[in-house]
Amino acid sequence: MSKYVTGLTYGGQEWTPQFITEVDPMKCMGCGRCVKVCAQKSLGIDMFEDEDDMQRMVAIVANQDSCSGCQACGRVCVKHCHRFEPKLA
Repeated sequence: MSKYVTGLTYGGQEWTPQFITEVDPMKCMGCGRCVKVCAQKSLGIDMFEDEDDMQRMVAIVANQDSCSGCQACGRVCVKHCHRFEPKLA
């Protein structure tokens, strides 16, 4: 038995969803692609102040509890700034 939450594909194969835990604000360019693709509304946009005291828009994890573990946000991100982890059962 798996120690992580698992699901089944349509064909019956077991898989372990990877849930969003973080968006790296230093890598994120604030394009919003990940926010638009998230069907669960787990992500949002917020302002971030970098080390040069410049404010810019970045994606944030707005509602982690609604994440379904599909990783669509990570697949559309050209900067690869999303971090995912399985959830303990």
